[in-house]
Amino acid sequence: MSLLCAVGGPNSDLSSQLRELLSEALAKLGARKRVLAVPPDHSRIHSQAGPLTRYAWEHYGDALKCVLPALGTHTPMNPEQLQWMFGDVPLELFAVHNWRTHVETIGEVPAEFIYQQSEGRLNYPWPAQVNRRILQGDFDLVLSIGQVVPHEVIGMANYNKNILVGTGGPESINRSHYLGAVYGMERIMGRAENPVRAVLNYATDKFLRHLPIVYVLTVIEATGAGTAVRGLFIGDDAECFHRAAELSRQVNITMMDAPIQKAVVYLDPREFHSTWLGNKAIYRTRMALADGAELIILAPGVRAFGEDARIDALIRKYGYRGTPATLDAVKDNDDLATGLGAAAHLIHGSSEGRFAVRWCPGGLSASEIHGVGYEYGDLGAMLKRYDPERLCAGYNQVEGEEIFFVPNPGLGLWAEREKFTEA
Repeated sequence: MSLLCAVGGPNSDLSSQLRELLSEALAKLGARKRVLAVPPDHSRIHSQAGPLTRYAWEHYGDALKCVLPALGTHTPMNPEQLQWMFGDVPLELFAVHNWRTHVETIGEVPAEFIYQQSEGRLNYPWPAQVNRRILQGDFDLVLSIGQVVPHEVIGMANYNKNILVGTGGPESINRSHYLGAVYGMERIMGRAENPVRAVLNYATDKFLRHLPIVYVLTVIEATGAGTAVRGLFIGDDAECFHRAAELSRQVNITMMDAPIQKAVVYLDPREFHSTWLGNKAIYRTRMALADGAELIILAPGVRAFGEDARIDALIRKYGYRGTPATLDAVKDNDDLATGLGAAAHLIHGSSEGRFAVRWCPGGLSASEIHGVGYEYGDLGAMLKRYDPERLCAGYNQVEGEEIFFVPNPGLGLWAEREKFTEA
C-alpha cells in the first residue's frame, strides 16, 4: 500500500482541504467494517487530529467502532475536552487508555539491541506493549492520527510512537523515555532517526506488521495568524513519516544565529495542567538559550507536577536536579528505578545548571516550585509585565528589556544553529 497521500510543502496551507484529502485516501482502502481511530489527546490540540478523527467518523459512519486517544501517561480527557477537540463525535465512542493496566506485551526488543543503541549506557530489554483493545478488537483498520513535530524523547513525534508509547504500558514507556534521556535529549531532538526510534522501528517490524495500521500524519506551522497545515501524509509504512519529518524540519525548527538571553513561554491553560506537560517550555527552547539565560514560564493552568499521583510524588521527592543527581537517585532508590519515565522527565526538565528556569504557575505555591529546584515567579505580576496578548512570537521590547517570546512551545523547536549542528 505504502503512500495514500503525500501533499504539502513549506508554503502550503491545507487547512481547508483536510476533509477532502482524507476522504480520497480512505476511499483507496476500500470498504471497512470495524475501524479504530487512535488520535492524540487535547495536549496536541493543534495537530488537527480532532477534525481528522471527526472526518474519519463521517466517512465510515457506524463502521467507526471506537476512538482511543493515545494518552500515554496523561490524565484521561473529560467530556468538555473531548468536545473541544473532536466536536460532535459521540462521547460513547471514546475509550480511555490506562497505561498501567490496559496493555499486553506482544514481544521484546533484546537487551543487546538497547545496549548497542545506547552506546553501552543501558543493558535492559524493551517490551513492546500496546493497549489490548487494539489487539482484541478484531479491527480491519487502525487509523493512527497525529502530528510530526520535533520531540524531546523520540526526535520527531508520532508514527509508531503513537501506538507503542501513546498506548503503551509502564515498562515500554519508562524504558523508552529513559533511553532517550540517558543518550542525550539534545542529540535526539529534531532528528527522525535516533536510538529511541530505532527501538520502536525494531518492534514495529517484528511485532506490529500483522495489524492493519494506517498512519495519518500532519505537519503544522505556527504563524502570526495562528497555525497552518503545511502537510498531510498518509500511509502504512515509514515513508509517510520520513516525508513528514523532512517537512517538519523545514517549518518547525527555528535556527538562531545568536543565543537567547531571556525567553518568555506561554502555556495555554486548556492544554497544560502540569509541569509533566508544560516542561516543553524547557525542552524545546534549551538549545537556543545562552549560558546564564533566564526562562520565564507563564502557566495559568498548571496546578500539579505529574499527570498522576505516583509520578507527582516522585517529582516532588527528587526534583529537577540535573542528570548526575538523577542517575545517582535511580541507582540508590527503588521507587525511581521502577519509575524510569519519571527519572527521564527529571533529566529533561533540568537546565543542568546552565540557565535559570522561573515557573509562574496558576496552582502551585512558591515553596512547591522551589522544592523541585526551580525559581518562582508571581503569575499575576508576570502576566501584567509580559502580556501574551500583546507580545508577538520572537523578539520583543518590554519596558526597555529584550525578550524572546514563544506563544506555544509544543509547535516547534528553537535552537542555536551551532548547537543543533553539533548535537
